[in-house]
Amino acid sequence: MKKQGVLIGYACVSTQGQDLEQQRVTLCQHGCQRIYEETVSGARVDRLQLERLFDRLQAGDVVVVTRLDRLARSTTDLLHTAEKIKEIGAGLRSLAEPWVDTTSPDGRMILAIFAGIADFERALIGERTSAGRAAAKARGVRFGPKPILTPEQISHARQLIDEGKRSVAEAALLVGVHRSTLYRALSK
Repeated sequence: MKKQGVLIGYACVSTQGQDLEQQRVTLCQHGCQRIYEETVSGARVDRLQLERLFDRLQAGDVVVVTRLDRLARSTTDLLHTAEKIKEIGAGLRSLAEPWVDTTSPDGRMILAIFAGIADFERALIGERTSAGRAAAKARGVRFGPKPILTPEQISHARQLIDEGKRSVAEAALLVGVHRSTLYRALSK
């Protein structure tokens, strides 16, 4: 017989000026027995209360949020979080987006479609990025850090070394770089 889990709420706001009260009330009204609350910036990856929730989450439980944007900052983040919940054997439900309810076949199907769309989007971004880089290279754009030495400096250092006027270390000092940097430039 499958264990009947509990409804566990997760409430999150991104700044101290925002209030968790409305989320707390809504989650209580929908039967959440425990609520994990967090005030954390959307840019932060580490959400301690969400991690506490995952540590205590058991198979059969259902994580309830008032809105998906309280749980995840992007589609990819949502899919990773939903997968983590699924691996535990728990479910996910959003009150504002009733189509997100992984305790039902419909909700699982919708999330699977989202995963496919996110994967497709990642592939398109990768293709566009590659095409953009190739086009930029064809136009002569150089990627990576700007060379420390100009071709003139390398030529001058090479001339000083070849004529025996300076050692590599002395020539490097004259052009303002470390000896190993000059060796690399001379070997190209």
